Amino acid sequence: MPPSAPEIDVHDPDGVRLQKLLAAAGVGSRRACEQLISQGRVEVDGQVVTELGVRIDPVGQSVRVDGSRVQLDASRVYLAFNKPLGVVSTMDDELGRPCVGDFVARRSERLFHVGRLDVDTDGLLLLTNDGELAHRLQHPSYGVLKTYVATVPGPVARDVGRTLRAGVDLEDGTVKADSFRLVDSAPGRAIVEVVLHEGRKHVVRRMLEAVGHPVETLTRVQLGPIRLADLKTGRTRPLNGKEIGELYSAAGL
Repeated sequence: MPPSAPEIDVHDPDGVRLQKLLAAAGVGSRRACEQLISQGRVEVDGQVVTELGVRIDPVGQSVRVDGSRVQLDASRVYLAFNKPLGVVSTMDDELGRPCVGDFVARRSERLFHVGRLDVDTDGLLLLTNDGELAHRLQHPSYGVLKTYVATVPGPVARDVGRTLRAGVDLEDGTVKADSFRLVDSAPGRAIVEVVLHEGRKHVVRRMLEAVGHPVETLTRVQLGPIRLADLKTGRTRPLNGKEIGELYSAAGL
């Protein structure tokens, strides 16, 4: 029988009590967090912690509850933003055009956007100062899905979805939709949903045009586990602890 891995001492005498950090991160009340620890459902740096007196460094140590990572660093910011039409996906624009940075100019943190949306595409962008997470969410190898809703000329033939899922040839290579569905239709017009993990420039517009349905309007409604939902145009909202944990899982962290 192979020897078990040596137990790691994760206690930091200069740190903060684990249950206090978990409660502050929105995991639950202090009492509920103590129960999670006692039940062996909390890991610090890969080590199950069951003692209530353990103190840790919220910045330097990694904590998971039931396998999902919990962000304890209060300096980290995670925002969902509903980018309006006509706004450039940059934090600063040399030409003076309206840009994403204008909407968070009053914040003291140095934020950056996860990915981009075209000027004539609105919808969900994520803003954060967590560089590692942002990099992974944008990297195609992690396959983080992006969901778009487009208005196109109709009707949409039944085989369009099959064609997009099989792959269409664009000038910079073949691209496949992860899924496609018809949301609604009216005479001469249709609303479709396209899900893909590609991040190439104008890729949704080019895909739909390639199958005979040039885009009239395009909105990103979901990025990974985060949904746009009823967030108003031009507004931001902080992600909750559950959403942040789901983002970390999607990015393999």
